[in-house]
Amino acid sequence: MSQLSVDTGHHVITGIKAHHADGKDSQCLPDICNRLEKRLHKQGLLWHNCIADTGYSSGENYAYLEEKGLRSYIPPHGTYKGGPDGFEYHKENDCYTCPQGKTIPFKKVFFEKKNNTKKKEYRALKHVCVDCPIRSQCLGKSAQEKKFTVTFYREEYERNNARVNSPRGSYMKGKRQSTVEPVFGTLTQFLGLRKINTLGIKQANKVMHLSAIAYNLKKYLKFTQKRVKSGAGMLALLFLIKNSVYKLEKLFLRSLKIANYKAI
Repeated sequence: MSQLSVDTGHHVITGIKAHHADGKDSQCLPDICNRLEKRLHKQGLLWHNCIADTGYSSGENYAYLEEKGLRSYIPPHGTYKGGPDGFEYHKENDCYTCPQGKTIPFKKVFFEKKNNTKKKEYRALKHVCVDCPIRSQCLGKSAQEKKFTVTFYREEYERNNARVNSPRGSYMKGKRQSTVEPVFGTLTQFLGLRKINTLGIKQANKVMHLSAIAYNLKKYLKFTQKRVKSGAGMLALLFLIKNSVYKLEKLFLRSLKIANYKAI
């Protein structure tokens, strides 16, 4: 997998690296951020916002970016839920209230075996659900008490989602679609990065770095050409000003001669 970062100002590739394809995009984000932060700070550049697509979404990443002081604009997975439908969360007591007004308290923190993700378990006591009028709908046939799990990083998710769903979040989404995605298209369609024909992760890194260098050189050449054009325009303007001043000076001297001739 090719993981790259791009600045939103000039679409310049600021970081690129080959990763093994057996992992997820979200697992690569901390490595991308660590390398990019060092490079930007070395150049005296500040970094405030991290924009990425849903593939980089995870509670761990949201918490990691907050620790770094970065504002994340990463849409969550469609599977994310802040709790069961109809249940209200109470932050001060870390518990949920069901539609019937019963309290479902927090019980423990654990790591889910499937994805090794950190989660919190909430479970009601057995007697709480005994006389509930919607017991069969809520618990099913075999369960005796209400039990469910929620991501450990619920608050980080909620803060990120608030940013994503804000007007600024819509602006950031447009920025991502107009910067990173076109760069990927250019690399794959015009610079031959659709496949890696080398063996090993080190050789794949060389190919990706060479492609990024070629891309950035093209961006740099276009940028310098614009600077040259604007410089030529400035020279023309200076020449025009100088010529105009020269003509005004001649007219002024001529008027002085005429005035002196009349006085004589």
